[in-house]
Amino acid sequence: MSKPAAKRHYPTPALEKGLDILELFASIPGGLTVSEVARLLNRTVSEIFRMLLCLEQRGYLTQSENRERYHLTLRLCRLAQEHPPTKRLVIEALPIMHGVAHELRQSCHMGVVDGGHIVILVQVDSPESTGFYVKMGSKVDLMHAATGHVILAHQSEDAYQHVLDEWSNETKKRKPADLGAHLAKIRRRGYESRASYEIKGVVNISFPILNAQGNAVAGLTVPYVKRSEDKVGIPDIVEALRVASQHISEMLGAVPMPKKHPHLAKEKI
Repeated sequence: MSKPAAKRHYPTPALEKGLDILELFASIPGGLTVSEVARLLNRTVSEIFRMLLCLEQRGYLTQSENRERYHLTLRLCRLAQEHPPTKRLVIEALPIMHGVAHELRQSCHMGVVDGGHIVILVQVDSPESTGFYVKMGSKVDLMHAATGHVILAHQSEDAYQHVLDEWSNETKKRKPADLGAHLAKIRRRGYESRASYEIKGVVNISFPILNAQGNAVAGLTVPYVKRSEDKVGIPDIVEALRVASQHISEMLGAVPMPKKHPHLAKEKI
């Protein structure tokens, strides 16, 4: 048996330094000074200053009014949304999501996998004055998100393992012992419905958005909050999301799902 080819690595110090800076700023919403960036990345102030100046000129960073701190701009978010597959997903999903929010009087959002996290790609507010929503651009640990579980449950073996490896590398954690059984349950019923991992009183209901191969590219989620006068309940949300997710999936090329889709019947992960 031939040995697998070793991964090629060509050192690119400047590029790696720039990416380190962007990833650092993405994890600290309050912004950073030049000296703080240098300390956290174990670099000299002079080399960090040149990189920050370049990133500011390219529109990835901006300075605060007192010019003491740098902050990440929305340029990276705009680039992600302009990526053709992502842009098409947002264009197809947004009108349907507005319909869901109007019908259910609840907010809804769509998330995608990014490394070991779920990133909220697009979000629509509830038309009511009160409610709960997740901010667009937010990042949530893959294992603490209904959206993440519903995506994992509808992946091929290779894609599932790749995502899990990235999550383990980023978090330095082992996968939950009951993960396989939990994902199998999601596949059987076709969606996830469970209390929020982080917010009491919120029930997250999430359906997969499937591509032409039957694999999930995103998750469509309603973070349900019960109001005292609500007439819409969880069964209504499940049905509305089922229809909406199938509609979006079909627009992306997925085969219309029968009562029991073959992909949902697959038990092994």
